[in-house]
Amino acid sequence: GLQWWEKQRKVGSNHMITIAIVEDDKEYRSQYRDYLKQMEAQMGESFQIREFEDGDGILENYRADYDIILMDIEMSFVNGMEAAEEIRKLDHEVVIIFITNMPQYVMDGYKVQAFDYILKPITYYAFSRTLLQAMERMAARNRQYTTIPIKNGIQRIDIRELVYVEVMDHDLIYYTISEKYVTRGSMKEAEELLRDFHFFRCNKCYLINLAYVERVQNNDVLLGKYVVAVTRPRRKQLMDAINNYLNEISK
Repeated sequence: GLQWWEKQRKVGSNHMITIAIVEDDKEYRSQYRDYLKQMEAQMGESFQIREFEDGDGILENYRADYDIILMDIEMSFVNGMEAAEEIRKLDHEVVIIFITNMPQYVMDGYKVQAFDYILKPITYYAFSRTLLQAMERMAARNRQYTTIPIKNGIQRIDIRELVYVEVMDHDLIYYTISEKYVTRGSMKEAEELLRDFHFFRCNKCYLINLAYVERVQNNDVLLGKYVVAVTRPRRKQLMDAINNYLNEISK
């Protein structure tokens, strides 16, 4: 476990892990916090931790920005299983780990793709081992995501499947390989959101993923099944951006 983590850090996995604790028992919350501190010290890592006393707390204004949720099952208002079902509708990627003293609940975990469960009372060994396995799973996915607000909630988009973004009036349209998603916003906001990835603004309407450029022909850019226009002044910059991108990925 820990040797694997050392290797991850060497290859520059610099994403701070965000963990939500959903637990109505104050003493258990403080125990998980202590265990996480112990793990931080062992791993030379820092976690971002948020705590909720009930399932409804995490559901309120839920944003898909947690990596791991430690979820107690038996809570008085909204229990952990119900909360997990709601979370799954909004977020397919977050790793959910149930914490319970009732093993009979565990079988229900598969409905919400629970990663694992830890039985109370909890030992540091069981806790840290399960969390390390969850982190390995996250690193293996190594997918890059962004989230955008859509009409009935939020949509998490895999950057590797995002072909281009178009602005139309005050709407942004995110075109992925298979779907398109519409959200309110400006091109400036889309550029800011995708700044750390390989996107290029080829005119005032389009922001394209360089990974999908198949050909640039006159003022057309072929992106798989999509074709967008590049302005003449930007064509040279686009060719340079493509060359830089290809050099970077071939390193």
